[in-house]
Amino acid sequence: MTVRIAPSVLSADLGRLAEQVAEAAAGGAEWVHVDVMDGHFVPNLTFGAPMIRALRRLTDLPLDVHLMVERPEQYIVEYAAAGADVFTFHPEATVHVQRHLATAREHGMRAGLALNPGTPLGWLEEVVQDVDLVLVMSVNPGYGGQGYLPASTSKIARVREVLDSARSQAVLEVDGGITVDTIARAHNAGADTFVAGTAVFGDSDPAEAVRALKRACLARA
Repeated sequence: MTVRIAPSVLSADLGRLAEQVAEAAAGGAEWVHVDVMDGHFVPNLTFGAPMIRALRRLTDLPLDVHLMVERPEQYIVEYAAAGADVFTFHPEATVHVQRHLATAREHGMRAGLALNPGTPLGWLEEVVQDVDLVLVMSVNPGYGGQGYLPASTSKIARVREVLDSARSQAVLEVDGGITVDTIARAHNAGADTFVAGTAVFGDSDPAEAVRALKRACLARA
């Protein structure tokens, strides 16, 4: 199974952003993850379109944008224009979920649905044919550096069952507490893409940190 690492710039040193993104890419990172928080849907406040545009100038890697915001549909056109490749939002944050997934696709992005630890899989089951990515949050969102919630492993496995039953080719991504000690659990449960912030950019050698995550995942597969 694929092992795709998406380092989160939430944990990067913004004064060395270009250098750190290049180091992660040199280690084999396939995507760059951008956490957008509005201070309402989650308590933290982070990035927006300016960060996406800046990253687009710095790297050719796909920009994996995760919106933890109310009314994410307001940002579809702007973020597509800024260079986002993946547009992932939470179903609780809006209405007309299917419409917004379709609109993200119409603007050339992959459409993703994010599931918090307490979000039931029914949200996904109703729109499974409309998603290109499912993001399972293995922490409660809002802050980096949290520990992986053990119950996430069974949820990842259940999401994999939903996708396989629907014959969906959607990416199954996991975000939260991904380290060399937890990545294999998520991978063995069926995930193929892993967001890692502190585990990559909190390391003195981001390139080696990416390689270590892949080794840990595959060694315990």
